[in-house]
Amino acid sequence: MRSDEEHTEKMKKIKSARDRIMEERQGEKGLIVVHTGPGKGKSSSAFGMVIRAIAHEMPCAVVQFIKGGRETGERKLLTTHFSHLCQFHTMGEGFTWETQDRARDIAAAQAGWDKAKELIRDPAIRLVLLDEINIALRNDYLDIAEVCAFLQGEKPEMTHVILTGRNAKPELIEIADLVTEMEVVKHPWRAGIKAQPGIEF
Repeated sequence: MRSDEEHTEKMKKIKSARDRIMEERQGEKGLIVVHTGPGKGKSSSAFGMVIRAIAHEMPCAVVQFIKGGRETGERKLLTTHFSHLCQFHTMGEGFTWETQDRARDIAAAQAGWDKAKELIRDPAIRLVLLDEINIALRNDYLDIAEVCAFLQGEKPEMTHVILTGRNAKPELIEIADLVTEMEVVKHPWRAGIKAQPGIEF
């Protein structure tokens, strides 16, 4: 076991190295953030970022591409308590297996993307969450080339954009600044437990 003196000496070295790293990191920019993968927590993490931005009084917006009219905790919280700092737009009609109508799904995704572009272009909005857009992209409801070109060419310099959903396309991962892939280790659904308020929605 390390002595107190050895521990202190090790922590000094770590702090010195960290201080040097922090001095080298002076740049700022609006980030393109992707949360993907089969595990739970993609939207939850993104909404955590929205709440964090609101705490800094940064105007935000959310566009939900797949989830329909079902009440969720995050929508209820943001629209009830933070509507002055966060716009919330639910553009989807529900999961694709519920609508069973490709033309309707494409139209809803395009309407969501049109709203997303409007919000991203607004210089007053600092963070935009495009929730489950990766599903719309995976199903080719939206053109990945157009989405990437817009994010690279028209997103204001200091605006953050978060894109969530499984199976993020390689083109999106390539242009992103931050990509996190959620993995499944264990999930109650596999044990026959249904989605529950406060955990899944």
